Amino acid sequence: MIRLNRLYNRHLGERIVLVANGPSLNRMGSLKFLQHEITFGLNKIYLGIKQFGFYPRYYVAVNDKVIAQSVQQIKALNCVKFISARNASLVPEDALTYHINTRRGHFCRDITQVVSEGWTVTYVALQIAYYLGFHEVVIIGMDHRFQYTGQPNEAHRLNGPDPNHFSPDYFGGGQTWDNPDIENSEVSYRIARAEFEKAGRRIIDATADGACTIFEKADYRHLFGLGT
Repeated sequence: MIRLNRLYNRHLGERIVLVANGPSLNRMGSLKFLQHEITFGLNKIYLGIKQFGFYPRYYVAVNDKVIAQSVQQIKALNCVKFISARNASLVPEDALTYHINTRRGHFCRDITQVVSEGWTVTYVALQIAYYLGFHEVVIIGMDHRFQYTGQPNEAHRLNGPDPNHFSPDYFGGGQTWDNPDIENSEVSYRIARAEFEKAGRRIIDATADGACTIFEKADYRHLFGLGT
């Protein structure tokens, strides 16, 4: 964890775009407008790199199923990666890969300690962005709506195409995923917003037609100068 110290406040006062994995990314089309932005990719974002025309500078995955399903793709990513230390045997540390200790808990300002998973990888990314010193986080692709059966956090096999992510192959074709927990995710998001604003920082949700009501809203076209 000592290696993480070198990342502290590396981007003090800067902006980062957190690219989540919702179907709304398909509505946005090309993400080439992000080429001059610092970007953060999550989980299976590698499935959309060619489709959307952008490459993340930072990446995070902490869900055990996601990591087990994506080992080779994660290793191949040429960016700074944060992986749950639980999966150290699958994705070892290297020059670009950092292990972080994660569990459910409080918002963590110091990722050399224990990062809260908060029922959503987006919450983990927000804590990392805070530690890196970013003043503003813009979120896209966080649709915050899901089709599923059963209870939150239950593991289910998805035999058909995945309707909840930008790619039908994300968890589709017989892969197992953990049902989302919208209620607890929103608890985490409220905590994140409070922590950022306490420090004079901002989280902006610029998801196209996103259902989350926790963060300040903005039109991504306006934020990135794309017109309306």
